Amino acid sequence: METISSTFGWETDPELADQLHKMEHDGHVERIYLGETLIGRRRFRATSDRGNEYGIILDGDPARIDGRVLILEPDRAVVLHQGEPETLTLRATDIEAGIQLGWHAGHLHWRVRFDGDLVVVLLDGPAEDYLARISPYVTAGQIAIVSS
Repeated sequence: METISSTFGWETDPELADQLHKMEHDGHVERIYLGETLIGRRRFRATSDRGNEYGIILDGDPARIDGRVLILEPDRAVVLHQGEPETLTLRATDIEAGIQLGWHAGHLHWRVRFDGDLVVVLLDGPAEDYLARISPYVTAGQIAIVSS
């Protein structure tokens, strides 16, 4: 477990926004989503969307969470968010669809996690935008929408 005790700024800061955007495309941004029980706390443990565990000691206002950049290195950034991410859960019904779903998720830089045979997409926009990219497979019944 890595301990973090400083803040580099906010995701919306002009000097950080461009850098984080580029890092996001390269897959170098981890996100930590905090539920209501942790908002306002100065010290807590949390797990990122990549499964890494952190011990966090917040400086400044502990209630101001969303978009706080905790780590900023050339090949890694960690950003804190308030609330749970919206997700779209999908299941490929055969191998061909699984390959297509994996290709789309990777090629389009979707943030995903896997839960058994499920692909859980962490949404950065409307679910409809994601589904539009795989609609032929959904319509053919090769990719099932488990939840959105």
